[in-house]
Amino acid sequence: MPTLRFIIKQLSILIVAITVLVFWTQQFLWFVTPSDTSGNVGSLGSCNIADIKLEGTLYTYLTEEDSDAVSSADIVKAIEEADHNADIKAIILEIDSGGGSPVAGEEIANALKRAQKPTVAVIRQAGASAAYWSATGVDRIFASSLSDVGGIGVTMSYLDNAGKNAKDGLNYNSLSSGIYKDAGNPDKPITPEEKVLFERDLKITHERFLSQVAENRHLDIEKVRVLADGSTMMGDMALEKGLIDQIGGVVEARDYLNK
Repeated sequence: MPTLRFIIKQLSILIVAITVLVFWTQQFLWFVTPSDTSGNVGSLGSCNIADIKLEGTLYTYLTEEDSDAVSSADIVKAIEEADHNADIKAIILEIDSGGGSPVAGEEIANALKRAQKPTVAVIRQAGASAAYWSATGVDRIFASSLSDVGGIGVTMSYLDNAGKNAKDGLNYNSLSSGIYKDAGNPDKPITPEEKVLFERDLKITHERFLSQVAENRHLDIEKVRVLADGSTMMGDMALEKGLIDQIGGVVEARDYLNK
């Protein structure tokens, strides 16, 4: 008949085994980045998929004041962690964003291009401007027929307060060591020279944007140039123009990855 000591020993072994099993089961089913950017990893047969979300205005980093925003720093980290995680077999980037920083968009697109695992993007309500730039780094882009897609353009527009300040009796005093140091300050009118300076940078960024779309999507750059007027288009037209690969959502993306 088993002794009390033997029974306690067997129970201890069983508890340890159950603890290890629960731990590895959780590791297998869930993958969450430190910033909680990626949501979860869904199990599709034997294929675990990292679901990373790009929702809200896109920046390179976030501050405490930022709401309804996401950073490329967090998303790039989530992509790299998923790519290095042996349990993850594919990456989905869920997008619902009107855009943001062009640098942030390029950083995410490049991280997706570096990934060794299959990558897809699912554009929900919107995947425009820098958010669309991000999507071009994946192997395949899905979007709803009602999604807003594209928005290949750049803006630096801002509100000029100079007229209101003058009406309120406020004067702007420029104290700068360089003639362009306070260029774009909303409390003073923009000068013709400053406008030329900003338009120069806009053109450089715009050319980089459309050239990356052309390269990443394997499109003729002149065809992209025709589309690069800053406007978005709905999913069916985006499919026709080559900006996406398939009409569908997360379910269709998972089916694609499973196949």
